[in-house]
Amino acid sequence: MPRDLADLPYTGRLEVFHGEPEYDTDYEYAHIDEREFADLDARGIRFSRSVFTGVEFTGGEFRQARFDESLLRAVRWIGGDLGQSGWLDTELVDNALTGAEFVGARLDRIRFTGCKFESVNFRTARLRDVTFTDCVLRGTDFNEATLARVSFPGSRLEGVTLHRTTFTEVDLRGARTLDLTGGIAALKGAIISSGQLFDLAPAFARAAGIVVSDD
Repeated sequence: MPRDLADLPYTGRLEVFHGEPEYDTDYEYAHIDEREFADLDARGIRFSRSVFTGVEFTGGEFRQARFDESLLRAVRWIGGDLGQSGWLDTELVDNALTGAEFVGARLDRIRFTGCKFESVNFRTARLRDVTFTDCVLRGTDFNEATLARVSFPGSRLEGVTLHRTTFTEVDLRGARTLDLTGGIAALKGAIISSGQLFDLAPAFARAAGIVVSDD
């Protein structure tokens, strides 16, 4: 279950942050609540053991930013460049991400719960020990990304592209829908259920050049 603010081991040390985060600056035990930021220059910024609640980011530069041991709840991302950002031991709950760019990002031991992804770009990103629980991934780009020990319990994958994606122990069995485009061969290294195998059979046939006809 996703953690509440009171469940965090560092809750008592949090301080409400009222200013505007500055690029290439370290922030620890910051609580940013009910704020809106547009075109924020957050390149190289580093948040550790921090909390974001009800925050909206529109656009902005977050390249090489870091989020460590933090909680982001009900955060909205509209666009924004998070390329080469680093995420470690962080939880994102009920976030909505539209058009965000995570190109080349590194995500380790991350939990997404109830998040909605719309046209989000994870191209060339590396995801390790990441869980997407009850999420919607629509038009999400994992082209040339590397996924290891990633799972999708209760999630819907709609129009997800996997061209030249590398899977290692990626568990798709709990996904509610699997609509995968542009690279079915990338499923090598994935774990799927027998029911999902039947659903994916037409895509496998097309990839193998097989024409299925009952005429």
